[in-house]
Amino acid sequence: DVQLVESGGGSVQAGGSLRLSCTASGDTIGRYCMGWFRQIPDKEREGIAAIDPAGGQAYYSESVQGRFFIDADNAKGTVSLVTNNLKPEDTAAYYCVADPTSWFTLTGNLRFQDFAYWGRGTQVTVS
Repeated sequence: DVQLVESGGGSVQAGGSLRLSCTASGDTIGRYCMGWFRQIPDKEREGIAAIDPAGGQAYYSESVQGRFFIDADNAKGTVSLVTNNLKPEDTAAYYCVADPTSWFTLTGNLRFQDFAYWGRGTQVTVS
């Protein structure tokens, strides 16, 4: 099993940027589809980005397309989410996720039930 730990969250003004990192242990991330979800209190979790380890295919939700970018470094065992042009509506807890199967290549979106492994999250606040 893989364990995931997020870092890099914080408070930023609108228009700013943050780089979120996810460090994996227990297994190599090259065996997993890696992704990011976010959740605002009392709202459903939203899958925002994912990357397929085999072909490098990436998925972005419409809400972050063109502003956020996901990158995986298999050698370091890290997955990053670069968030640019942040907006107040991006305020949420951000979670790193992993699953052996890249379901998004089949379904065309990110569903929380398609990811078996979750980190504890890191908070991003945009004002």
